[in-house]
Amino acid sequence: MNALDSTSTRPYLIRALYDWCTDNGLTPYVAVAVDETVQVPREYVKNNEIVLNISFDATSSLKLGNDFIEFKARFAGSAREIMVPIGRVIAIYARENGQGMAFPLATGPSEGVPQSPVQADAPPVATEVDPSPASEAKIVQLVPANNSSSASSVRDDDPEPPEPPKPQQGKRPSLKRVK
Repeated sequence: MNALDSTSTRPYLIRALYDWCTDNGLTPYVAVAVDETVQVPREYVKNNEIVLNISFDATSSLKLGNDFIEFKARFAGSAREIMVPIGRVIAIYARENGQGMAFPLATGPSEGVPQSPVQADAPPVATEVDPSPASEAKIVQLVPANNSSSASSVRDDDPEPPEPPKPQQGKRPSLKRVK
């Protein structure tokens, strides 16, 4: 199979990190870049982004497919249908410690380009390559930290998603963009 003909690794990585979060008793969150293709409650979108709790307790009928993340959730007590194209997912991480993976936004045809391999002991790296000659490959890296603080529980009908964990003496994971 030609590398350009293969499917994107993004949905597989999202499912793997979702499983890792749930297996370890953590709450999986996805950060989503919102545009006209994303079906979310617009009143909760800030700066064209929204953070969604995709835990078992916060959703029903969750489907982590190769093209879309689909589920039903309550926002301020009102049931809503959510549909997010996989290419609009910016990151998936655990609420309690911020560990996870960040992705660059998909730019259409590059979605199917395979990502660089991840070494077992290296921090997660997600890459997308734009095949147009004028573009540069960009790598987004999530740098994990040993942050063992726990957060209070969050109800799935809270009006706004909680803020990420507060920084503690530089121990919070940070995103580093490498060009």
